[in-house]
Amino acid sequence: MRKNLGIKPCLYPEPVLIIGTYDEDGVPNAMNAAWGGIHNDDEIYICLSEDHKTVKNLLNRGAFTVSFGTVDTLDACDYVGIVSGNDVKDKFTKAGFTATKSEFVDAPLINELKMSIECVVKSYSNEELIGRIVNVSVDEDVMTDGKVDISKLRPIIYDGLNRDYIEFGKKVGKAFSDGNRLK
Repeated sequence: MRKNLGIKPCLYPEPVLIIGTYDEDGVPNAMNAAWGGIHNDDEIYICLSEDHKTVKNLLNRGAFTVSFGTVDTLDACDYVGIVSGNDVKDKFTKAGFTATKSEFVDAPLINELKMSIECVVKSYSNEELIGRIVNVSVDEDVMTDGKVDISKLRPIIYDGLNRDYIEFGKKVGKAFSDGNRLK
């Protein structure tokens, strides 16, 4: 039997996305966002309210990075989600993050987060950010045979119904292949 929960912002899995920007003084900033995903082959979307320091930064600079929260960086990733850059100017440093400037966009790569999507702002309207992906960079430490190895990256997902972080699970099949067994 099913139980009705009413209207809830629930979609599994919700990635833990860490948005990196520079402020007006070139100081790195980061925030945690879960409501995002692929918008097109070369675009990403993220739902962000306009009162975030990060939104002001990315609109000013025209660029941002999106990194994936991981098991190893869980505390820092949660911290940049519960503390506002409007209130805590050095929250990036307090989180223990360090930055390297992206070669492709005017935004920081967060060294401690091993995979990043580098984007330019395409649009921001009604709290929906659309970014054009110009590069994806991955630390070689989380690669096997030239491919991203999820078991090494260890991304976390957000469970919005229970307000928990969950470690991404194991491989259970091969996309665009396993369904052929039913043909």
